Parts: sequence; C-alpha cells; structure tokens
Amino acid sequence: MEIILSLAIGIITASGVWLLFRPRTFQLAIGLSLLSYAINLFILAMGRLKMDAPPVVDKVAEANPAAFADPVPQALVLTAIVISFATTALLLVLLLAARGLTGTDHVDGTEKTP
Repeated sequence: MEIILSLAIGIITASGVWLLFRPRTFQLAIGLSLLSYAINLFILAMGRLKMDAPPVVDKVAEANPAAFADPVPQALVLTAIVISFATTALLLVLLLAARGLTGTDHVDGTEKTP
C-alpha cells in the first residue's frame, strides 16, 4: 500500500510540475491544483497508513493508543482543501481578467509564433 501511495504522489507531483512549465494559464492552474492534491496526499500519508483497522475506536485501540489514527494530519488536509479551493477560484478570476486585458491566455501575454 505504501509503494502504491508513494508512486501516486510522485506521479501527481511530476504531472503538476510539468503543467506548471507549460505556456498557457489554464495549464498553470491545473498544475497548481495537482501539486496541492499531491501535498494533501503526502500530509495524509504522514498520519500512518493502516489497512483493515477502524479509524478511531475498538477494543484493541482502547488498550493501545498507537492503534488510533492521528487526527492532526486529517485536520490539516481538510483545512488545506478549503484554502486551495479558495485560492484556485481567485487564480481563475485573475487568469480571466488577464485574458480580457491582454487578449491571449499565454503566461507572458504574447503568443509565440514558430
């Protein structure tokens, strides 16, 4: 499970970084969103991955506090999701305004002709 999650985080991060270097603004917004998803998965993975275990309480967990899931990374990810949604909405509004002013959706405001 850890290898699959590590590979997923790596692939999402690489895709986000690749999209950040693209010349169009929509690809930039998608790249930033993918990076935030990868960071959220990374933070969630730091809270211990457990297979076939209840998230909070059972008889074994009462005797062993280490069997509990850590709620701090979950709370951090929930907060990060809300903040990233708000910043993505702000970024999209700024990108639309920049497109209206410049007439193009390229990051530097000019289209490259080959």
